[in-house]
Amino acid sequence: MALSKTLVFNVKRNEPRLIVAEKPTPNEVKQLSDIDDQEGLRFLLPIIFFYPPIVGGELDPVKILRDALAKALVYYYPFAGRIFEGPNKKLMINCNNEGVVFVEADANVKLDQLGDGILPPCPYMEELMCRVPAHSGGIIGCPLLFIQITRFFCGGLSLGVLLNHTLADGYGATLFLKTIIELLKGASAPSIPPVWQRELLSARSPPRITCTHNEFEQLVSDNENPEDNFIQASIFFGPKEIQALRGQLPTYQIPSPTRFELITACLWICRTIALEPNPNDITRISIIMNARQKKEIGLPTGYYGNGIVYPAAVSKAGDLCGSPFMVIKGRPKYITRLNFLVSDTTSLGFDKCDLGWGKPFYAGVPRATSILSFYTSLKNDGGEDGVWIPICLPALALGKFQNELEKMTCGTISKI
Repeated sequence: MALSKTLVFNVKRNEPRLIVAEKPTPNEVKQLSDIDDQEGLRFLLPIIFFYPPIVGGELDPVKILRDALAKALVYYYPFAGRIFEGPNKKLMINCNNEGVVFVEADANVKLDQLGDGILPPCPYMEELMCRVPAHSGGIIGCPLLFIQITRFFCGGLSLGVLLNHTLADGYGATLFLKTIIELLKGASAPSIPPVWQRELLSARSPPRITCTHNEFEQLVSDNENPEDNFIQASIFFGPKEIQALRGQLPTYQIPSPTRFELITACLWICRTIALEPNPNDITRISIIMNARQKKEIGLPTGYYGNGIVYPAAVSKAGDLCGSPFMVIKGRPKYITRLNFLVSDTTSLGFDKCDLGWGKPFYAGVPRATSILSFYTSLKNDGGEDGVWIPICLPALALGKFQNELEKMTCGTISKI
C-alpha cells in the first residue's frame, strides 16, 4: 500500500525509564575485542519491528516486554553497563547495571495508515526510535541500548531498537532479542547461553599483517561526502528481477551465482556508473560476513560480540563499468571513498521475532547510509519472497542509478 501524502503523523512519548537487571549481576570491567572497538563500529545500529494488532486486548505488551527485558539483562548484563575509553582508544565496559533506556509511546494513527512507510527508507524512523542526546555521541558513557515501543490506534505496535554496535553485531542482537522472547513466553533461562570471551578476537602479540586488506588500505584522499545532499531510496529484488539478472550470464557458468551474488554485483556496477568516478579510480565492494561460519576461528554459538569481517573486492572504475591489521594501523575505519558495503541480514531471523502476538509485518534495519546497505527478507504485494534493500545516493546520481538498474533487470524494478 502506498504512503498517504496527507497523513499527519505524531507520536507522544512518555518519559524515558532506565531498566536494570532483575537480579544482582557482576560489577566488573570487561574489555571489548579488537574487532568490537574499531572506529567503523562506533555508532548506534537501528533495528525496527512492526507488529499486527493484538487480538483479545487483555495483554499489556509494554509491561510484558519491559519485564522480559529486565530478566534478559541478568544474562546479558554488559548491555546495562557503560562504555569508557582506555589507553590507545581501547574500549571497555563498566558493568555497573546502570540500565538501558526504555520509552513507551503512542501514535495518533492506525498502523495500516503508514502504508509502505513501514519499509525502508522508513520516513518515520525519528519518531519511532528513542531520542539520543546529540552532545553525547551515543557511544562513550551512554546507555548501550535504547528501546521504544509505540502503540498505534489499531492495537498494532512498533519496536524501535538502537544498539551500540561495538557491543554486538546483527547475530548478537538476534540472540539477545530471542532471549527476551523466550523469557516473556515463560522460559526460565535462554536456550543459548550468552558467551562473552572477547579475547578470542583480540590481536596476537605482537600483532602482524599476513595479507593485504583492501577494505582498510588508506587512500591519499578518503573523505566521505556530506550526506545532506543524499537521498534515501529502496529496491525490491523478487523472482522476476533475479531471473532477469541470471538471464544475462553465460549459460556455461558453473557454479551458478547465488541470489546474493547477483544482487550485489548488480548494485555495485549500477552504483559505480551513477557516481561517475574517474575510470582509473579504484572502487571497492566490501561484503560484511559472519566469521562464525569459519569453524577454525572457534567462536561459540552464544558469542554475541562482533564476529564480522568485510573482505573487499577491488576494480578500476572503468573496468567495472565496461585483524591484527587494525591494531597495527591504529584501528582505522574502513575505506569510505568509492567503497560500497553490503550486509545480508536475511538469515538473521529478525522477521521471525514473535513477541507472543504474531510475527512482524516488517523487521530490519530501516535505512542505508551513503556507503552501507542492508538486505532484508520481504514478501511483495503478490506474496512473492524477495529482498528489500535501502540505498542512499547523491541526488544527482539517483536517477542515473535507476536507469542503469532498469537496464540490468530488463525494466522489472518497480520500487526506488
